[in-house]
Amino acid sequence: MDLAEMLAEEGYDVVGQAGDGKRAIELARELQPDLVILDVKMPVLDGIAAAETIAGERIAPVVILTAFSQRDLVVRARDAGAMAYLVKPFQRGDLVPAIEMAVSRFAEITVLEREVSDLQESLATRKSVDRAKSVLQEKLGLSEPDAFRWIQKTAMDLRLSMKQVADGVVEHGVAGLGGDAGGSATRS
Repeated sequence: MDLAEMLAEEGYDVVGQAGDGKRAIELARELQPDLVILDVKMPVLDGIAAAETIAGERIAPVVILTAFSQRDLVVRARDAGAMAYLVKPFQRGDLVPAIEMAVSRFAEITVLEREVSDLQESLATRKSVDRAKSVLQEKLGLSEPDAFRWIQKTAMDLRLSMKQVADGVVEHGVAGLGGDAGGSATRS
């Protein structure tokens, strides 16, 4: 049975079909599908190379279909970022679980990557604020809590993030932000 027909019968919408790996990448970029299914043996660019690009750009989860079950192909597909690998001939009952697992794993990875990015940003902000507090403590003779409040108030007054204010203090000193932008934090 044709794959597109099988997918439609299972309730999936087939939004595009490509005859080669290069076109598969183009369609994936253009259509932003929920899932991409590729055959290992595709003209122009093989399915594993196409999977590597699609997975690398985080466009969609990829399921690899193939008539070959050699370990080296499985390893290549895994390393390329494929979320599932089905060997033909497969039964309809094999396809849906592979699709659902691939979509689920992709969603989990996407959430984890977002959380890691948020944590990295929080850590970068904290490091910048700590460096700026040190500068303010040294230059203005502020206590650590007062230096933090100075950064916080300046960020609100200037409508900047605390990281932007902290980076400005570290790079340009207090004068670079308009001197006493924090109000009563300056000393004579």
